Amino acid sequence: MGETEKIETHRIRCFSKLKMFLLAITCAFISKTLSGSYMNSMLTQIERQFNIPTSLVGFINGSFEIGNLFLIIFVSYFGTKFHRPRMIGIGCAVMGLGCFLQSLPHFLMDRYEYESTVLGNLSSNSFLCNENGTQIFRPTEDPSECVKEVKSLMWVYVLVGNMIRGIGETPIMPLGISYIEDFAKSENSPLYIGFVETGAIIGPLFGLLLASFCANIYVDIGSVNTDELTITPIDTRWVGAWWFGILICAGVNVLTAIPFFFLPKTLAKEGSKDNADIVKNDKEEKQKEVKKENDGITKDFLPFMKSLFCNPVYMLFMLISVVQFNAFINMMFFMPKYVEQQYGKSTSEAIFLIGIYNLPPICIGYIFGGLMMKKFKITVKQAAHIACCLSFIDFLLYFSCFFMVCDNSSVAGITTDYKGMQQDLHIGNAILDDCNMDCNCPTKTWDPVCGSNGLSYMSACLAGCETFVGTGLNMVFHNCSCIQTLGNSSAVLGLCDKGHDCSMMLQYFLILSSVSSFIYSLSAIPGYMVLLRCIKPEEKSLGVGLHAFSTRIFAGIPAPIYFGALMDSTCLHWATFKCGESGACRIYESTNFRHLYLGLPAALRGLSYIPAIFILIILRKYRLPGENTTSGTVPAEEKVTGNEGQEMDQTCKILNNNVLNTKM
Repeated sequence: MGETEKIETHRIRCFSKLKMFLLAITCAFISKTLSGSYMNSMLTQIERQFNIPTSLVGFINGSFEIGNLFLIIFVSYFGTKFHRPRMIGIGCAVMGLGCFLQSLPHFLMDRYEYESTVLGNLSSNSFLCNENGTQIFRPTEDPSECVKEVKSLMWVYVLVGNMIRGIGETPIMPLGISYIEDFAKSENSPLYIGFVETGAIIGPLFGLLLASFCANIYVDIGSVNTDELTITPIDTRWVGAWWFGILICAGVNVLTAIPFFFLPKTLAKEGSKDNADIVKNDKEEKQKEVKKENDGITKDFLPFMKSLFCNPVYMLFMLISVVQFNAFINMMFFMPKYVEQQYGKSTSEAIFLIGIYNLPPICIGYIFGGLMMKKFKITVKQAAHIACCLSFIDFLLYFSCFFMVCDNSSVAGITTDYKGMQQDLHIGNAILDDCNMDCNCPTKTWDPVCGSNGLSYMSACLAGCETFVGTGLNMVFHNCSCIQTLGNSSAVLGLCDKGHDCSMMLQYFLILSSVSSFIYSLSAIPGYMVLLRCIKPEEKSLGVGLHAFSTRIFAGIPAPIYFGALMDSTCLHWATFKCGESGACRIYESTNFRHLYLGLPAALRGLSYIPAIFILIILRKYRLPGENTTSGTVPAEEKVTGNEGQEMDQTCKILNNNVLNTKM
């Protein structure tokens, strides 16, 4: 009786520790997706802080995938041989280290200085139109007077930190899920995995809310008097407190790591018989299987690879994934910038609106997609048709975005002439006009003002303003010779608002984006089932890993870089500093920007339907590698039941990590 009680106590303890692991791994999923969604949302702030082009920001963002690739193969094949909870704990701590390293530049750099003709010149009025004055803020032409600022390469800290964060994130998903599958009941495993995957949904929500909050706080809060600032969060020179949120992410990751160091390497199988010998034999049998599997890794690797490369459905599906991931990564990573530039919103507003309108439909779509597959017992071939049709409907709906547009911001000398007439942007910008020719104004400094005539100007000086009243954001400029109105010609700081019509266009765009996100996520699970069922069971692990590896190599890393470079090509005015070097872009040509942002993904998605059609043809004519035969005949269709139900949960798991985290 004493021995029985001892075994029962051991079983209860193991069950309790499994629950502790479930809670810990859920928190780990929350922390990793929190960090990822926050970082993706702060790309614009990082671009402005370090005054770097969008292409370089894309490379910084892709460094996470580079770091992830360093260990993904090692972890996938050999991770189960180590102490998995401790490996996950180390990964969380490494993510915290990466986040901390990313925030270091804020503490090593001087305070952020933005272009301004006003700051430092209030007492002399030298920033206004002054025919007898001297031109201020002219870029220094003497190389001896130029000293390269230390902050120019500080973005390397962010790049390396993001790479380290990618390395730390690698063991969390594969080792965490395998630990649950090894020690949980087979019927309970999907429920536990679903509970854990909830963290992949909660994390991005918290990350977007945190990003929206931090983007609305000035980067040097606490060290500058914000009442003296002449910019607002809607200004393209504004930099939010990006470092503050990253420090919070670092703290959350480190705290998440602690419980894993107190969890055991192995547990008794949940629900196992109260017999110590059975538990011992199960462990010995599992160790033999692991040893056999490890011995066969090198032996079977090349044949498996050859089999996968000769599998037409698998290769076509991988091609579709790479092309579509290129499209969606570009769309999601740069959506905040698109909303800012196209609709005139601040980064904080853009992030908040994107999260509210896109995240819930994505989550609902995944749930309904899984329920649809189970409820109606959809066959794999039917799943392929459903995925293709839903994706194509989303593709057609996507073209409506081309009609939800706003005009360029009317800036005299850049997008219009000084009479407000649109000018040919390919000819060149006539920055000066007769009304400000003798004002000795700087022609490269971006310090926009909005005139009472509804036209914006690059600076109060270029608007021909001669006097001002007020301080900070309350400054009002008067006697502006370039502003032609019946009454007093005046101007205030900042670009003119784009108007009510543009705000309505933004609402339509966000609603369409919400519907599109739902349809896409609804089609994702049926589509991924095709991948899982088109490869042999013994090749499944390698096939899924190779698929993830390919999408990261050919989409996750290069897409933000080349797309950022294309966006840079639409810039109309770059920030210019004292030594003449250019910084971040201040204003884009919105029409070309829109054509690139919407047109390139549309072209990529359109191309992806060519291999999709071939997959449908192949599935109609040939038997899938995973299909079983009954009485010597090949069934025409195979229902998604039994073991495929577990693959459904595996599908949801992979999608939440590879798609939802990528999007958010």
